[in-house]
Amino acid sequence: MAYAVTRLPQYTKADLDEITGGLDDPFEVAAFGVRSRDKDVHFGVRHEGRLVAHAGLVDGTVSVGEERFPVAGLGGVVVAPDLRGHGLARLVVDAAVAHARGTGAEFGLLFCLPDRVPLYRRLGWRESAHGMRVEQPGGIVVDHPLRTMWTPLADGAVWPAGPARLHSLPM
Repeated sequence: MAYAVTRLPQYTKADLDEITGGLDDPFEVAAFGVRSRDKDVHFGVRHEGRLVAHAGLVDGTVSVGEERFPVAGLGGVVVAPDLRGHGLARLVVDAAVAHARGTGAEFGLLFCLPDRVPLYRRLGWRESAHGMRVEQPGGIVVDHPLRTMWTPLADGAVWPAGPARLHSLPM
């Protein structure tokens, strides 16, 4: 079966429910109490008229030491439970990364649960050795509970060594 990715004009809670069947915590992160940003750019796959996969992007800024640089934050990656294992995550993530390459950001950045790390590794992402401090409504969270992963968007881009800080809510 051939699937096509399209850029979505918007992405709503109803769209997420269409993909997941209305799961209460489709990303399985509610227990961590971490707030994330809404995405600005959305990619999706439809199958037989139904939205079955999504990935979103948002611009961000990271600092490592004195170095400050733009990132393209990937988030909201979800595939309908009945269609997992068909390469749909790769399709929407690859479309988002291809779009991000044209934004001027040197890196893509995402946060995920430990059990999702192997998936993103297969898609070319690398885990940050130092984690990430992120903003939350109550202040900066020093030890973000999700894994931090990055991918180069520019030729030769290498993630700087040292503790990093995202200057916004996470993706």
